[in-house]
Amino acid sequence: MACPFIDEVVDEGAIVLRRAFQNSYLYERYRFSRDGIAYICRLLRPHIANNTRRNRALTVPQTVCIALRFFASGTFLYTVGDAENISKASVCRSVRTVYLSLKRLLNVFITFPGHKAIRTIKHAFYGIAGFPNVIGALDCTHVRIKCPSGPHEADFVNRKSVHSINVQMISDADCIITNVEAKWPGSVHDSRIFRASSLYQQLARGEFSGVLLGDKGYPCLPYLWTPYQEPQTEAQHRYNIAHARTRGRIEMAFGLIKSRFQCLKHLRVTPPRACDIVVACVVLHNIACLRRERQPRIVEEEDWGNEAVLEENETGRLIRDTYANNYFA
Repeated sequence: MACPFIDEVVDEGAIVLRRAFQNSYLYERYRFSRDGIAYICRLLRPHIANNTRRNRALTVPQTVCIALRFFASGTFLYTVGDAENISKASVCRSVRTVYLSLKRLLNVFITFPGHKAIRTIKHAFYGIAGFPNVIGALDCTHVRIKCPSGPHEADFVNRKSVHSINVQMISDADCIITNVEAKWPGSVHDSRIFRASSLYQQLARGEFSGVLLGDKGYPCLPYLWTPYQEPQTEAQHRYNIAHARTRGRIEMAFGLIKSRFQCLKHLRVTPPRACDIVVACVVLHNIACLRRERQPRIVEEEDWGNEAVLEENETGRLIRDTYANNYFA
């Protein structure tokens, strides 16, 4: 039976992890502490509890731990099954049940511009490098997948000639993800993903007070500021330095997510399932951040070589110039 160190107290609806296993042991295998695993079990119980009379049906803690072990290790399903002493088919069902349940909680744990007041979000970003009015750091990251079948296989080949999905995320100053778009093939440019998002339309309508910071792969817009590609003045140089330090929080968030959940280094599943797993891992990442779980050692994010966008919005450029001269001169 899977996860023999987990007991379930049915009468009180609580979950008890046997004290014989320290948090370091649990974190190494599941990326969460004893209390963290118990919290996730309580959170997902309404969605994954088995209503069955089978004697050997998996419990909620067992199902959750099987999925967490897959997310954390990124190994083949049969390897996870061997480690948890269950069949590959049971591992597959458990992982799918958990990632679909986590996806249902997307709007609970991932909300833009965040769960805090906008003033607090801006203040946190300003404290990094003195960059004003920022409500999010924007970027995309690629998640490798196996070669998909079908006529659209070439759409998933990115600039490095590997199959991937291109995932857009926005983070706050604490590396908590406030927006995620996980549905695009690897060949799609970052700027196209942003322009097709509902958030782009909301920002264009002025629904949020503040700006995003993006890299050279995006056009400079009134609500999305990019670095100067060829800074001419001292103010523009200082602007670029502060921009890079502040926007670096999304790169840090990518490193945290992929270090915590090794499965995102290469998902051997179909594109739709890969997208669902990415969303589930982002939800778990936010839960870990909010609960102050131990952070993994961050592995530097791979440079995917995003192509620069040459055209710039005139209004966005003028607003950027004004801020650069007012705050960094």
